[in-house]
Amino acid sequence: MKILIIGAGGTIGKQVAVALKEHEVITVGRNTGTIKADISEDDAVERLFKQVPDIDAVICVAGDSNTDNLSAITKAQFMVGIEQKLWPQINLVLSGMKYLNDNGSFTLISGKMGDLPIRGSSGKAFVNGAINSFVKAAAQEMPRGIRLNAISPGKVLDIDSNALVAAYLICLETDINGEIVNVGYQKN
Repeated sequence: MKILIIGAGGTIGKQVAVALKEHEVITVGRNTGTIKADISEDDAVERLFKQVPDIDAVICVAGDSNTDNLSAITKAQFMVGIEQKLWPQINLVLSGMKYLNDNGSFTLISGKMGDLPIRGSSGKAFVNGAINSFVKAAAQEMPRGIRLNAISPGKVLDIDSNALVAAYLICLETDINGEIVNVGYQKN
């Protein structure tokens, strides 16, 4: 399987890339990776898919968001999540579904705050919740048997590496579609 991993230089990306070494893995990052691309730039996403043909799966583990107390959080802080995590992942799917092989898969990343927000987490909660909603809705309209799922990790440093890798393998190797796979926390 030819797999594009975006954000492969980060904590999660490194673990997933190593675990998938029996596949052809192409790493993508803003500053590191086989290919350097900033997916927050719309044109970069289209160029990326034109540069790497014949892709079976896309895993995105990239994206920033901010959080602060509701009375202190600013529009600029909210926009970081939209511009660095939400829109780039939506754009990956919109652009990439034209290039991905039939029966391929996209695996996006959201996060625990989308399901279990805590005080002071509105900046992360709304972005992660929006990614989850996008996945559930868009998965119903994916063409040519392409699947779309998301991994929703808890606190990354507390997640067992085997559980994290297992979640990505579920998205890659099974026929699930439109699912949010929680890792490192239980939903109430």
